[in-house]
Amino acid sequence: MQRKDCSKTVVGQQEEKSVLSQLGFNGALEDVCRRGAQQMLAHAMENEVSEYIRQRAHERDENGRQVVVRNGYHRQRALTTGVGSLAIEQPRVHDKSGRQKFTSSILPKYMRRVPSIDVLIPVLYLKGISTGDFTTALEAILGPAAPGLSAANITRLKQVWETEYHEWRTRSLKGKRYVYWWVDGIYFNVRLDDERQCMLVIIGATENGTKELIAVCDGFRESKQSWLDVFTLLKNQGLEGYPALAIGDGGLGFWAALSEKAPRTRQQRCWVHKTANILDKLPESEQGKAKTMIHDMYLSSTKADALKAYDAFLTMYGKKHERACECLTNDKDELFTFYDFPAEHWPHIRTTNPIESTFATVRLRTKRTKGCGSRIATLTMVYKLVGEAEKRWNRLHGHKLIEYVMLGERFIDGIREQAA
Repeated sequence: MQRKDCSKTVVGQQEEKSVLSQLGFNGALEDVCRRGAQQMLAHAMENEVSEYIRQRAHERDENGRQVVVRNGYHRQRALTTGVGSLAIEQPRVHDKSGRQKFTSSILPKYMRRVPSIDVLIPVLYLKGISTGDFTTALEAILGPAAPGLSAANITRLKQVWETEYHEWRTRSLKGKRYVYWWVDGIYFNVRLDDERQCMLVIIGATENGTKELIAVCDGFRESKQSWLDVFTLLKNQGLEGYPALAIGDGGLGFWAALSEKAPRTRQQRCWVHKTANILDKLPESEQGKAKTMIHDMYLSSTKADALKAYDAFLTMYGKKHERACECLTNDKDELFTFYDFPAEHWPHIRTTNPIESTFATVRLRTKRTKGCGSRIATLTMVYKLVGEAEKRWNRLHGHKLIEYVMLGERFIDGIREQAA
């Protein structure tokens, strides 16, 4: 049923597009967008080359001529973008010394489609579009002139990505050390094996504060055994230690597995998940005030002030809304763990935002439905989607303090306790 619905949506888009085209609007607008994008890209590349040559203008040969000069253009190539296919002529640079070749940071060598297209394909797949429907779906989005996006090419592309995923999943983690882990179970409305119903994701912060994807595995819901299997896989890859702190939703079997394998790792419950769960147990008329009071808990500058806000919430809602208060008290200690870590890290470690933001457009915490897809293809698409997002992840603020965290030094209300 889902596959049919996806096709109907695409057909509807095509029909609408056809009508607009007959009226003369759609084609004209697309042409304007394409020409504008093409001119902006050409202008940016020209500026990039001019600046590169200007910076090396002092380099001269024995005859006093510039060593680095313009040298026409590379052969025209088509670049697939969100506004369709653009014909690109990239400026060429000649370095007579032969010591260095110019590489454009705007349009790298061999690029045939913008990175957003590589994100679009996994997103569409995880939304339930099958390989056979990709051409129609992408034409509706990018226009019929978009090259290289046939069903056969999409299949080949997926096969390349599957190979990349298998290589990544068996990579060596020997010598790797992580200070923080963010964990979650992600559900998609695509077909998985009957015993494998969700994706288990771990993102870590390294010793220098950069975030990286550690694991993407399928599991039986979010059970303890599934997470133990993930730990075993990481150990087989050479991972020797566990983080100082793990951040995740309270409903995960991860915590039971972590307590068994790494009892010294501290636990932090995600405030985004906790807030949503509490508000879900309150009438809509009470949610605005309650949300403000919850913010007062985890945005306080000291743990003492946070606990005062915590007590105020229980006083306010304890008699009439016991379920909401019970939800809050279930994880009291684990909700305020972040106060024992550097204050500069608090915005990073109070929530599972690195995972939430990555899957914001495709995350579906709903019942699993039979749809387009397969287990390995879904794993591959999740890996590819996170891999693209990883390029934009920011380094932790206060990353120089990670050294003290990993040495086990004490922080009180986010401030490092100085030795007497």
